[in-house]
Amino acid sequence: MTASGGQPDHIVRAELWEEWRGGQRVHCFLCAHHCLIDPGGLGVCGVRQNRDGVLYTLVYGCPVSTAVDPIEKKPLFHFLPGSLTYSLATVGCNFSCSFCQNADISQMPRDQGRVVGRPMSPQEVVSAAVLADCRSISYTYTEPTIFFEYARDCARLGSASGLKNVFVTNGYMTAQALRDIDGHLHAANVDLKAFTDDFYRKLVGARLKPVLDSIRRMWETGIWVEVTTLLIPGRNDGESELHGLAGFLASLSPDIPWHVSRFHPTYHLLDVPPTPLASVERAIRIGREEGLRYVYGGNIPGHSSESTDCPECGKTVIARQGFSVGDVQLTAGRCRYCEEKIAGVVD
Repeated sequence: MTASGGQPDHIVRAELWEEWRGGQRVHCFLCAHHCLIDPGGLGVCGVRQNRDGVLYTLVYGCPVSTAVDPIEKKPLFHFLPGSLTYSLATVGCNFSCSFCQNADISQMPRDQGRVVGRPMSPQEVVSAAVLADCRSISYTYTEPTIFFEYARDCARLGSASGLKNVFVTNGYMTAQALRDIDGHLHAANVDLKAFTDDFYRKLVGARLKPVLDSIRRMWETGIWVEVTTLLIPGRNDGESELHGLAGFLASLSPDIPWHVSRFHPTYHLLDVPPTPLASVERAIRIGREEGLRYVYGGNIPGHSSESTDCPECGKTVIARQGFSVGDVQLTAGRCRYCEEKIAGVVD
């Protein structure tokens, strides 16, 4: 299948770029890397290419993975809890995390020089989500920013069909990208990987500030935000760093849920042991000390911190076991015991 101009259907003209100083070099401003790409070259993501002075996305309508997931898997605990979400991803990522859990697809263009997937139009994505009785579409597994044009078009059609749209993201998109999705992004789980620029530069290949800016920007524009931090022993689990991270979130709103997940060795970071349970519990305590009302442990099935407790009376209002939701004690988004409002889109 070939699109107009002789390109395959999944290779379409990209957006959010400009010619660089009148030559054939292009400046991509989709994400905070602001890549300057020579003819024939690729952006950091590996899926945006300069072809004769025009920037193309190589993955439009070409997902490598689709699935029907519980929304709790994203993880989103305060956005349509107990519902199903239609998940999709293309290959590629604008980060190079040494501990990536989905490196086989996120790092494929970088590690293998390959871009693969199967054709699936935005309309087909929406139809599949509706058929599966999903209430949302999640752009996940890899970084949705790098397949932005595809995700945005799916989101627009999804909204028109009554579906919500979710980014599971590293938060490295620009303000222009967020504006361009023009109200069709309803929730995001942002992976705030650490609270030092040194960690981001050495283990991720990026910087911290653009991520903090995105979290603030999304929250202030009404996108429901939850944040996940993978706690890696000796890398990002210092007490002062965790206080700083939790304090930053609380300064935006004490209602932002923080998921602190347990690390397991993977990809290139194999010489670090799994996170002790005590470290996760310490981070949960720090989050609460900093004023966050909803702090959860991740990758520790059966732990009491998986459930949502009312921040006013302390009773469990959403019981969870892994990704499964059990007893729910909410009425119109309020605790049935004391009528405290539970933050999020929870009914």
